[in-house]
Amino acid sequence: MKKIFMILAGILTAGMLFAQEPVIEFDKTEHDFGKINEADGRVTTVFTFKNSGMTPLVLNNVRASCGCTTPKWTKEPVEPGKEGQITVTYNPNGRPGKFQKTITVTSNAKTATTKLHIKGEVIPKSVKPVDKFPVKMGELSLVTAEMDFGDVKKGSITTNTIGYANQKEEALTLSCINKINYIIALPAANAEKLNSPLTLEKNQKGDLQITFDTQLFPTYGPAEEVIYLVINGKEDPSYAIKVRANVVEDFSKMTQEQLDNAPILTTVNELNLGTFKKGKKAKATFHVSNAGQDPLLIHRIVFDSKNLTITAAKSVRSGKKGNCTVNIQTTDTGSFELPVTIISNDPKQPVKKVTMRWSVE
Repeated sequence: MKKIFMILAGILTAGMLFAQEPVIEFDKTEHDFGKINEADGRVTTVFTFKNSGMTPLVLNNVRASCGCTTPKWTKEPVEPGKEGQITVTYNPNGRPGKFQKTITVTSNAKTATTKLHIKGEVIPKSVKPVDKFPVKMGELSLVTAEMDFGDVKKGSITTNTIGYANQKEEALTLSCINKINYIIALPAANAEKLNSPLTLEKNQKGDLQITFDTQLFPTYGPAEEVIYLVINGKEDPSYAIKVRANVVEDFSKMTQEQLDNAPILTTVNELNLGTFKKGKKAKATFHVSNAGQDPLLIHRIVFDSKNLTITAAKSVRSGKKGNCTVNIQTTDTGSFELPVTIISNDPKQPVKKVTMRWSVE
């Protein structure tokens, strides 16, 4: 009887803990803007959510699938029964036609990841022929000098194009400098002649074909590179096109058994590294734990600071902790705060945000 009572008590306790988790509920998960005019500029919608759980709800990150979509969200903890908002703005400039974008919300809720969607159709504005190619690079005119692939799955090869035109009175030649093995850029009309310049006659238009090969990209997470054009044989640093992508792991083919046994990354949301003396070597340690069954793989830790270096455990076994060592530069005094992104093979939360703080005296 005592054993049965202990089992029932354990089940009851687990159920109570489960019930105490925050629960995120949205008033909607999709918004259709319908037909919008490119000339009218940005459009905005608001997704309202409620914490129907028993403990505070915190949004760890809200990320859009491309740079044309900008989310802003409630950063403070949302208490049980209270509401928060995610404001999503879409920029239709230069993007005529139908669109459909995804916003990924990660939180500490029972359901850690939620997908929001926006869609619509952009009615193009009337433009003069010259305005279709507003970016000038030497004698060449382009639609844009940026290419954002958004999320691309590891193992895929993705290609997109940027329109260009020769709006000068004389012919010109165009080729590309390809120094990055996982990004290839070349005029689409010259696809079979990678290293041969393409001649553009007066008023001739075409497409610059840019290919991102995730199979050659060495890791996961954000990639930002610059490719350069060669126009009339001239190499110039200003003939630059920025290429961005976010390489994500493809969990879509995992079986239910694989998902059940998948690794689960747990760590702190905030970390106070401490106070250090200027000019002295400073080091701190934090842990990542694996609450799942299969090994947890730390693909990458992403941050934007020259004041830190972070060395992380590459693999963490089930039920174990992995050390992450933080080395801090103490050349400048003051208080510092830095968002750090941990990218792993946890399918429920592949991206984990940790806010680090420290002081130098």
